[in-house]
Amino acid sequence: MYKSLLVAVDGSEHGRKALILACHLARQDDAAVHILHVPEVLPHEATLIWGIGAVTIKDERKEMDEAGKKIIAGAEAEARKLGATHVQTHIARGEPARAIMQQAKTLGVDVIVMGCRGLGDLAGLVMGSVSHKVSHGAGCGVITVR
Repeated sequence: MYKSLLVAVDGSEHGRKALILACHLARQDDAAVHILHVPEVLPHEATLIWGIGAVTIKDERKEMDEAGKKIIAGAEAEARKLGATHVQTHIARGEPARAIMQQAKTLGVDVIVMGCRGLGDLAGLVMGSVSHKVSHGAGCGVITVR
C-alpha cells in the first residue's frame, strides 16, 4: 500500500507514537521511512519577564542544531529497533508545517505520519497546530496520532 512514509518527530511522546505507527506501516509493505525533524525557531526575539527585570531569550542556533541531531539519531535508532529497514533522516528549517509539506512533496511520499500534539509553542494553540495545518495543506495522505 505504501512505498514511502514521512514521519515528523519533535522529541515528544506523540512524535514517538507517530514513529511507532510509521514503522509498523513500513514493515507491512517494506516501505521507506523518512524521519524529519524541524526545529521550531521563534519568529522574533522573545523576552522573559523575571521579577522586575527582563531577560532576552536568544535563539541559540548551535544548541537547536545539537538538540535536533539528538532527536533524529534517537528516532533513527528506534525505527531500526522497530524493524524499519529503509530509513533516511532529514532536518529542515523554517515554519514546521510548511517545511513538513515541502519535504513530503520533494520526497514524493505516500503519507505523512505525525503526532497531533507535540512540543510546539503557544502560538499553535491560537493559530492552529502544525498537524492541523499539514492535514489541510498536504498533497498526500496525513495520519495524525494521539
